[in-house]
Order: sequence, then structure tokens, then C-alpha cells
Amino acid sequence: MTTAVLTVASSGRRDHLARQRRVLAEVAPDIVRVEAWLDAAPPAGIPDADTLTLHLPPGPRGMRVGEGRNRAAEAAIAAGADLLVFLDVDCLPGDGLLPAYRSAAAAHPDALLSGAVTYLTSVQRPERAAELPAHTRPHRARPSLAAGQTRPATPAEYDLFWSLSFAATPETWARIGGFHPGYEGYGAEDTDLAWTARDRGVEMRWVGGADAYHQWHPVSSPPWQHLDDILRNGRTFADRWGSWPMGGWLDAFAAAGAIERRDDGWVRVG
Repeated sequence: MTTAVLTVASSGRRDHLARQRRVLAEVAPDIVRVEAWLDAAPPAGIPDADTLTLHLPPGPRGMRVGEGRNRAAEAAIAAGADLLVFLDVDCLPGDGLLPAYRSAAAAHPDALLSGAVTYLTSVQRPERAAELPAHTRPHRARPSLAAGQTRPATPAEYDLFWSLSFAATPETWARIGGFHPGYEGYGAEDTDLAWTARDRGVEMRWVGGADAYHQWHPVSSPPWQHLDDILRNGRTFADRWGSWPMGGWLDAFAAAGAIERRDDGWVRVG
């Protein structure tokens, strides 16, 4: 099974990408590697010689993360990939990630596959694949199965889908249709993809053993720097699906007095 690992990247995550490249070289030297760069300018002095490198500049309202993944998938399929593994630039692959996704894809080629993600702390800075297992502590909000196990997601669990780490065969990817291009900047494209999959009858499966490790970086909760993106992309999602995503963040913004509910949507106060 020819496997492609696809990552959207930016210059702000150079260190994370360099660490990801090193670990990938250890655990998966035989992959098709695709990196889609989302900065305004093409990457200078960063791309790897063995990598298919794409450049997708931002749209009028921000980076086009979902569309970057779409373009990376097109390049991987054109290069002969039988399995598309999407790995966020912040994530390191455990040594079982690709074998678990390959096994799950062989058994369930029509499914959208989702592995567990461990969030590393600020003091956890693994540099090699052998260091990762000791840090395994999958995020509690999502199912975590033993290696070798998979199970179908319930309809409600499609809301738990993350694009940090997931996989699909090219045929399943085509059936879903990829990420909707209407999202720019931060938020909502993940849930939109999962809801599209559910709407089109594509099963989502949780995959045990496909562990990814999210490298630490500073965050705010709720993500104030992305407030306008969340309102705009949330409106796009609501127009498509009839309800607003990211409810926890919207409630937090509202509790702080930054936004308020008007008619069927959310708007900034003042």
C-alpha cells in the first residue's frame, strides 16, 4: 500500500515541522511526502528535496488550511498513493501510526479513519520516535482504543473529528469531496468535513494504535486571536448545516461580553 503523508505548513511552525520530518524519516522512510505551504510567499530554503512541495497563498480572510489539504491530496493521488494520511504540522507520528492506518484501511477501505492524539506539555520535547511511547496520554474527549482495534463512530461522534491526524483511501476521499473551500482562517473546516462524510454515508472509524503527538505551543482558551475567524466560519457552517459549531468557544466569548446572540447567529458586541 503506497502511503502518502500530507501536511499543511507555515513559516511560523518551522521548528515543529523540522521535528516532524526527523521522526517521519525514522518511522516511515518509504512514504510519499507532500507539504502544502500556506504563507503569502513561497517557502525559501525550507522544502526537503524528497518532498512534493506546494504553495497555496492565503485568501482575502486568512490561510486556506482545508484547501491546502485538498491540493496536497490531489498531488499525492497523482503520485500514486493508495492511502492518504493527513498529519498536522504540530503532530509527531508514533511508530504505530502508519501501520495502524494501513491495517484499518485494508479492512475498512470505505471509512474515514481517525487515530488518537496526545497533547504534549511545554516540557515534553521528544526528538526521536523512541521517546514518544512514554508520553502517550490520548486526549480524554475522544475515544482511545487498544492497538489493533477499530470501531465505528456513532452519529454524534462525528462532532469529535479532528484533522490533526486522519486517513482515507483516495476513493473515500473522492466520495467525501474533500474540505469545503469556503473556510478561510481558523475554525469549522474539521466539523464540516465530518458532517459531509456523515451526510454522504461515509463511516468514520476510530483506530487504535494510530497515535499522534501534538507538540506544545502557546494557546489561549478561548482563542481570542481567532474570534473574527470563528464568527465568520461559524456563519458559513450554519448556512450550510443549520446550526453553529464551536459552541463552547462561542459561549465563552459571550460570557466575556465580546459577542451576543442575534436572530439565528452570533455577532460582536459594539
